[in-house]
Amino acid sequence: MNTPTRGASSRVLLQKLRDVLANREGGQERLDIMVRVIAETMDTEVCSIYLRCDERTLELCATEGLNPEAVHQTRMRFGQGLVGRVAEHGQAVNTADAPRTPGFRYMPETSEEIYSGFLGVPIQRLGESLGVLVVQNKSVRKFSEDDLHGLEVVAMVIAEMAEAGAFTSSGDLGGIAPPHSSPVFFRGIQGQEGVAEGVVHLHDPHIVITNPVSDDPEAEHRRLHDALHRLHGEVDRMLDTGAVDEAGEAAEVLHTYAMFARDRGWITRIEDGIREGLAAEVSVEKEQASIRKRMSHMTDPYLRERFHDLDDLSYRLLRLLSGQRDDRFDIPDNAVLVARNIGPAELLDYGNRLCGIVLEQGAVSSHAVIVARALAIPLVLQAGRITREALEGDPILIDGDTGFVHLRPEDSVRSAFREKMAMRAEAQEKYATLRELPAQALCGTIVSLHMNAGLMADLPSLVSSGAEGVGLYRTELQFLVRSKVPRRAEQAALYSRILDSGRGKRVVFRTLDIGSDKVLPYMRPTDEPNPAMGWRAIRLGLDRRGVMRMQVQSLLRGANGRPLSVMFPMVAQLDEFLEARKLVFDEAAREVSMGHVAPQSLEVGAMLETPSLAFAPDAFFEIVDFVSIGGNDLKQFFFAADRENERVRRRYDTLNVSYLTFIGQIVERCDRHDTPVSFCGEDAGRPIEALCLSAMGLRNLSMRPASIGPVKHLLRRCDLDEVRAVIDDACASGAQSVRPAIEDWLYRNNITL
Repeated sequence: MNTPTRGASSRVLLQKLRDVLANREGGQERLDIMVRVIAETMDTEVCSIYLRCDERTLELCATEGLNPEAVHQTRMRFGQGLVGRVAEHGQAVNTADAPRTPGFRYMPETSEEIYSGFLGVPIQRLGESLGVLVVQNKSVRKFSEDDLHGLEVVAMVIAEMAEAGAFTSSGDLGGIAPPHSSPVFFRGIQGQEGVAEGVVHLHDPHIVITNPVSDDPEAEHRRLHDALHRLHGEVDRMLDTGAVDEAGEAAEVLHTYAMFARDRGWITRIEDGIREGLAAEVSVEKEQASIRKRMSHMTDPYLRERFHDLDDLSYRLLRLLSGQRDDRFDIPDNAVLVARNIGPAELLDYGNRLCGIVLEQGAVSSHAVIVARALAIPLVLQAGRITREALEGDPILIDGDTGFVHLRPEDSVRSAFREKMAMRAEAQEKYATLRELPAQALCGTIVSLHMNAGLMADLPSLVSSGAEGVGLYRTELQFLVRSKVPRRAEQAALYSRILDSGRGKRVVFRTLDIGSDKVLPYMRPTDEPNPAMGWRAIRLGLDRRGVMRMQVQSLLRGANGRPLSVMFPMVAQLDEFLEARKLVFDEAAREVSMGHVAPQSLEVGAMLETPSLAFAPDAFFEIVDFVSIGGNDLKQFFFAADRENERVRRRYDTLNVSYLTFIGQIVERCDRHDTPVSFCGEDAGRPIEALCLSAMGLRNLSMRPASIGPVKHLLRRCDLDEVRAVIDDACASGAQSVRPAIEDWLYRNNITL
């Protein structure tokens, strides 16, 4: 028997497939012709194409050599058999004896058990498995590297065709639906409460390549180098803006980015793809997919960031090649932003033009979440694969209360969602009527409700929400959204505008809480095994006195004779607070000596976010002007459960008996020393949690503005003495959480949220 000719090049394959791409046949006919051409060119008895029919299932969609009756009948899950293994791991399988290869699955309807030589490659687009391309031989045959490479290139072309809907144009593909056409549901996590109905606006627009094969490599090379020339111009303009100091770390990052844009190896690999017969766009995507694959295996954060630069450059180059202009800010009124992730500065650029945000990645304490909360835009995080499913203009429903997202929803889902939106609107009208009323419980106790803020955009909510002041102003956001440290005069001007917007109401400025997850763009990140418990907040400020001193000076000048309240984050022990407090009063005296106006009054407080500070010496509670319990950090340290880790974040409950008892002890200690105490954090804005915190003795709560109405509504219908009795009874009964008892009490008293 003659040995079959091996090593059909990708160039030959693509030339023969070009006519298939150009014909006007339906989707199934195209697939049938493709498998026949590939089998003939590679001299194999079998060629089969399996495409994904749902997220985890493959369907045999075309074959040359297997039983034709198995088409659209044979299905397998990712990971099942050799074909499923290719799809699951995104890696080729090349074996000379398939039936004896671990993982082989016998499928009698295809008659494939008689074939020994097997080569399967993933059909992928930017790392996502869309299917598997397989060739097989009866004889024992290990396919060559040329065969493997050629089949991988063809698989990439098939992926582009599938993405463009080339195989579903006539709706004849059995169970395979056209891409981006069916309703999709995503279960993410809550970022910012609220609901919204709108249309998708992609932060990185989806690029569909309709002609993935080129018959003129020279023309494609010219297109590539023209796009590269424009890309280099864009990058050079970024360097010439003067937005960063020439000697700073941010400048180093931009120079590295510019160097990557001219990297000869990166460009050569793209040129190689064009020489094989690929269109320039597909060759760029081929290299981009390789970059993402390498990124997925990297643990070094610096290297991952550098490869992220290459990934971003690839996208920019694709946009230039496809002629797609950067119209990310030309958006409709009901736009819901969909992105893999986004930084705070980019999100601020969109501003209030968005009605919702859905991120494929992100964390609950990320900068984007903080900005979204400041802008009161509903946000859902970790909605996996949404950037690959969504198209510009797709209808979308986002529920920030539950973390649910409906893309291209069915009419029944849309109707139910609109009912929920109407109910929320009705509730907001009811809360608006309470705006001028105090949060006074039935027992006569009044709880002061303040708002959290971090942007000038927050301040209008001070009036509209009915907040009595700003219990926490996060000063670090001004630093996070800029490429270099804001100057003293810029900071002072901002703090002055904030106090102006406060209209005489108390505003508490928290000094820089940076480090951990809040790394400034111009600050070299530190390699810490547990950054949340590392060099951050007041610890960083006391080590870098220049930054802290400049901010304190800016706050004093911004006050310009008005009352000033400053508090330090993450205080763990008395001596830290004493050092920071001394710095504030030393700077205040220095400002007066320089002829600047002293604040009318100066309060220096501390955030109690570590259990250790609750047990500080009495001297701390005697000298501190006020204490703010930082519930978000305190809870994670109390329960030893990282709030960024979804596996453990939901394991603890604010209404846990141990935690509530601890809060009660803090309140009692502050009361003994006449130290004003408040509670600040997400839990303060949850009505049931706020009710219980108030019953434990807290009389000042600070929360996001949208939560003030619901919390006030519940407090005004409850007797805090009765609530405290329910809590005490639950504690005495040995219950782990008081939540069931409180919910039962509310139900028995016909008190709804």
